[in-house]
Amino acid sequence: MENQGLFAENLFSKNSDILFIYDAHLSNPNGDPDDENRPRFDYDTSRNLVSDVRLKRYIRDYLQNKGYEIFVTKIDNKTVDSTGRIKKLTEKLGKNEVAKITEEDILNSFIDVRLFGATITLKSNNSSKGSSYTFTGPVQFTWGYSLHRAQLLESSGITSMFAGRTEGGKGEHGTMGKDWRVKYSLIGFYGLISGWRAKHTKLTYSDVEKLDEAVIKSLKLLTSTRSKVGQTPRFYLRIQYKDAETLFGDLRDLVITEEKGEHLPAKPGDVELSFEPLIDYIYQNKETIEKIVYWQDANATFIKENFAEVLKEKLGSDGKLCELNI
Repeated sequence: MENQGLFAENLFSKNSDILFIYDAHLSNPNGDPDDENRPRFDYDTSRNLVSDVRLKRYIRDYLQNKGYEIFVTKIDNKTVDSTGRIKKLTEKLGKNEVAKITEEDILNSFIDVRLFGATITLKSNNSSKGSSYTFTGPVQFTWGYSLHRAQLLESSGITSMFAGRTEGGKGEHGTMGKDWRVKYSLIGFYGLISGWRAKHTKLTYSDVEKLDEAVIKSLKLLTSTRSKVGQTPRFYLRIQYKDAETLFGDLRDLVITEEKGEHLPAKPGDVELSFEPLIDYIYQNKETIEKIVYWQDANATFIKENFAEVLKEKLGSDGKLCELNI
C-alpha cells in the first residue's frame, strides 16, 4: 500500500508518552535463543522480560499484513541485507539502480522507518565505496517487564516425529527439545514519541494512529503460534502533549501493583492494578496535554479503575479523551 500524498499530510510534531500492558498465561512471551529459548528473565528481581525488538516485530508484521511497506522484513521468504531490501524497492519504483534511490523514496515508502528509524547500508556494484542512510526513530520502547514477581514453569521435554537431519543416514530419529513457559506475567512497556525526531523521518498523524491500532491488535492477532498463544492486550494509553518539550517519562512508575494470595501469580486476577497515581498525574498536568488516546480491555477486571469513567469525571467533556474502538 503506497502512502499517497505523504508529504502533503500534517507532519507529527508533538511528544507522547505511551503505556502498554498485556499479560501472558502459560506462554513464552520472548524466548532467548542463546538459552534454550527460555523466557527472558531477571533472576535478581524475578521479573519476566520482553525486548523492544519483540514488540516492534509484532507491530511490523501487523502493518505488513495490512498492506503497508516494511523495510525490516524478508523478501520472498528469504533473509536479505539492506541492499537487497532496497533493490526490491528499486524495482517497485521503476528505478534502474540502487544508487538512484533517494532519502525521500525511503521515507515515503517504509512506515517502519518513519516510526522506528533504520540504518541502511548500500553496497555499490561499481566500486568498493557504498553509501548509507541513518534515520533515528521518533518512536522508541524500553524493554518490557512483568509488573510483579513471575515464575518459570519447569521445562517439559518435547519430541518431534521428524528427523532433525538425514544427511549420511544420521539423525533419522525424531528430535527433542525444551518447552519453556511462564506461569503468568502481566507485562508493562513504556514508549515515547519524540516530536523533534518525528520531523526528520516525516512521521505523520496518520502513522501515529496506525501505531495506536497496531500495538493492541498485533498482540491480539499475531500471538497465535504454539509458544505465543495465551497473550492478551489489557490496556493502552498514549498521552499526546501540546509541544515537543514535555515528557513525563516511564509511566509504569505511576501504576500500583498488588500481588493477591500467598503464591506467586499464576493466572489473571492474581495481580491487581491501580491507575490512581497515573490519573492524578494526567489531571494535574492537563494544561500541557493535547489528547489522551486510550483502550482498556473490558475483561481486565483486575484493573481497579474504569479509566475512561474516572478521567471523564475529572476532566469533563473537554474533547481530550479519545477511546480507541478496537
